[in-house]
Amino acid sequence: MRSNFRFLLGIAGAALIPAGSVLAQDPAGKAAFAQCSVCHSTDGANGVGPSLKGVVGRKAGDFAGFRFSRALKSSGLTWDEKNLDLYLTDPQKAVPGNVMPFAGLTDPKLRAALIAYLASLK
Repeated sequence: MRSNFRFLLGIAGAALIPAGSVLAQDPAGKAAFAQCSVCHSTDGANGVGPSLKGVVGRKAGDFAGFRFSRALKSSGLTWDEKNLDLYLTDPQKAVPGNVMPFAGLTDPKLRAALIAYLASLK
């Protein structure tokens, strides 16, 4: 009986969380980011790749202290959901000549979860 009560409390609590928060906390997005974390951080520090903290809304090829490819700097892109989706699907097709060694993420649900996770990195 007690476990049923906890379950109902959990459901009631979840109903109070805004939908955007749920997406941002999607474990699939954080799990999908694991492959990105080999090169990218979420804390503002650059590594092999630039930090992805605050990436949504940022101009492509523009993050202090990181040297971007000419292709990315001149792409004219701003990282919004649409552009991130295109880029994460096939980086070389989206921005020919970029140097990110990533073949792309073909699963649209995983891409959406990853983008929601990236959007949560303020």
